This record gives sequence, structure tokens and C-alpha cells, in this order.
Amino acid sequence: MTETTHIQTTPQGDGAKQHSPEYRVAVDSLRGLRQDLIHDAFAYRPLPGRRTDGRFARRLPGRLREYTAWTPHALIVAAALISLALATVDTGGPAVLTGLFCAVPVLLTMVRPVGAFWASMVSTPIVAVLGSRWGEWPWAPGGFACHLTVLTVVAMRTRPRAAGWMWVLTGVYALLADAGIGPTNTYGTNSGAMLVISAMILLCVTVWHTRRHAEQEVTAQQTVTAHERSRRTLLEERTTIARELHDVVAHHMSVVAIQAEAAPYRVENPPPELEKAFATIRENAVAALTELRRVLGVVRAEDYEVPDAPQPTLADLDGLLANVREAGLIVEKTVTGAVRELPQGVELSAYRIVQEALSNTLRHAPGATARVEIGYVLGGLGLRVVNDAPPNPSLIKPSPGAGHGITGMRERVTMLTGEMTAGGTEDGGYEVTVFLPVALPGEDDA
Repeated sequence: MTETTHIQTTPQGDGAKQHSPEYRVAVDSLRGLRQDLIHDAFAYRPLPGRRTDGRFARRLPGRLREYTAWTPHALIVAAALISLALATVDTGGPAVLTGLFCAVPVLLTMVRPVGAFWASMVSTPIVAVLGSRWGEWPWAPGGFACHLTVLTVVAMRTRPRAAGWMWVLTGVYALLADAGIGPTNTYGTNSGAMLVISAMILLCVTVWHTRRHAEQEVTAQQTVTAHERSRRTLLEERTTIARELHDVVAHHMSVVAIQAEAAPYRVENPPPELEKAFATIRENAVAALTELRRVLGVVRAEDYEVPDAPQPTLADLDGLLANVREAGLIVEKTVTGAVRELPQGVELSAYRIVQEALSNTLRHAPGATARVEIGYVLGGLGLRVVNDAPPNPSLIKPSPGAGHGITGMRERVTMLTGEMTAGGTEDGGYEVTVFLPVALPGEDDA
């Protein structure tokens, strides 16, 4: 009879001991302690200066405003002097040495904040052992002021978790000191006062950290939101321009294709070469129209419908002016130069620019008067829309608006390689000036 032995092999890693949640919390806590208060504890971290563009600093004279940048350093030096004075007056041992043990940790917070905490923990029992005239334990008056100042400054310069660890270590030292480690000629312990006062101070600092972090997040989110809003408005305007461009170019390409198809029938006995040329023109026009619809058609929204009426031109400007007059805007139109038909893209963009400029006048300067000047010049079209200041700005509140009308105008002008300026006038009004270049017929042939 053969005896068979079964050997069970445990895969590598499966036999590892599963630790309890409490163990993992303890390990994570010790890892946090090492990261916050032990790793690079004496790293050089100079205290930054205070901002000179704050609410109160802006009200100070120029020279004095520059000195406000050193306000945090001056406060720390003052706290160090207070700790030095308390240690010197109250000590029963060498006054200079005791004062240095109290002042140095406070000054160290300006360059090595975490190291200043450990220096304060080391100096605290030394100052207490050197002797206090009133027998305070475990914090002499100078050490008490020193340790509170160090806790406050280091908590402000680090994160809330580090402040919590500093308070815990302070409590551990207090428990050990109150357990009998220390001199016997004391009149009581001040550990409770230290722990309560430091807890209140660190709680206030933690709230300040939380609020500051929240304000920074809100500011960053507002910046991103404003950037995204501007970018979305720009894309929407480009989409609108692409739609209108599609309608304009598609119309002309369709006309070219139809005329090329009908042209051979208007000539009696056309030569084969002419028929072939017109057929090639029609095929190219249809191919270009198909490609144009494929490329530009993707910008249309699913619910976008091609307008039944043709796109507006400068010939429809009188109707636009009549509408804004009904809305309460007094507007005048002046046309100079020889009126001529311009490319449909130029006509449409000029109409939209005048429309947006008058809309901005209604929105931002209610009650003001406006002038629309159109100049047909050699090589292009000039536009000028200007309004004066509202008559009673204190009685009529302007509409805030989105502030993206000028962006849309610039997009249209840029698309046509034109020039545009927009800004306030000396009398408190606003002026928009645009030049849209138009090639001469001879230049097109060339």
C-alpha cells in the first residue's frame, strides 16, 4: 500500500499577515509624524515677507509701505524679546543663559520652523531646571511664552496635521513631567494651562488655514471658470461665423454649379471643348461644395436650422436702426463714399458688428445717443459706431452684460484680416472703429 503525501503550497503574498485597521491607523499616524516633524526637521525655510498690496498697506506712504513687508519678522523678534525678559527677570539661575534658551527657539522659527519646535522642547526642561523664582513646573514663565510663541508660528507656517502632532508631543511631555520627573520645590503644575491655551491657539490657526485654503480654491476656480467662459464664448462665436460662412459660400458654389451646368445650353452648337470645360467647372464646384459642407457642417448643432431668409447685409441696416429706435436709442446713420455691392461675407460681418455695437450701447449706456458712420473707401469698408455718455448714469442702472461682445467683433474682423479699435471717448462714451479690406476687381483677376 502506497502512502500519498499532499503538500499544500501557499502562493507568495497570500500568507502575509493581515493587519487590523487599528494597526494601519497607528502606522499611518507614525508615518505622518515622521513626515511632518522628523524628516528634514532643520531644513532652511526662510519666512516670507508680508504682501505690500494689502487692504491696510495700500493706505500707507510709499516708503512706509515697503517696511510693512517685514512685519512678521518684527513681531517674532518682539516675542523673542518678551520671552527673554520673562526668563531673565524670573530666573534663579544664570540669567543670560536662561534668556538665550528662551529667545533662540523663537528666533529660529524665521528660518527653520520645525527645528524651532524641537529646540523649544529641549530648552523647556533646561529652563525649568535652571530654576524659576516661583517654582513653576514644567514651564517657567520664559519657557511658557517661548513654547506658546513657537507653537503658534510653526503652526501658521506648516499644515494643520503638524500642529496636531506638536500639541500631542507637548501633552506627552507634560504628562511625563507631572508624573514626577522634575524638581520637588514646585508649587503646582501649569501643564493644564499650557495645553488649554495652546489648544485654543492651534484651533484658531487651523481655522485660519482652512479658510485660507478655501479662499485659494475659490479664487482658482473663479479664474478657471472665467477662462473657460471666455474660451466657450470664443468658440461659440467662431461656430456662428462658420455657420454663416457655410451659408454664404455654399450659396455661391451652388450658383456656380448651376450656371456651369446650364451654360452649354445657352450657346448654339457649342464646341466639345467648351462643354468639357463647363462640365469640369461643375464637377469641381460640386466637389468643393460637398467638401465644404463636410468640413463646416460639423459645427452646426443638431437643432440648428438653415434660415429661410437670406443673411442680412448693409442694405438691411435701416431695419436694424428702426428696431433699436423703438427700443429707445436715438441713433443716426451717415454714409460716405460711393455705395457699392461688397462680398457677402463682408456685408454680413459689417451688419453684425453694427448690431453688436448698438446692442452694447443699449445695454451699457441707456439713454445715450449713438452715431453709425459707414465709409465706402478705396480698398475696403470703414465702420464707426460711437455713443456719448448716458445723460443720467446715477438714475439709470446699466445692464451688466456678459462682456463678450467685443470678442465677437474682433473674431469677425480677424477672419477678414481687418483692423479694429474699441475704447472709451473723452466725453465718457464709447467708440468702435473697424476697417474691413475688400480687394479691387483688378486684384482678384491678378
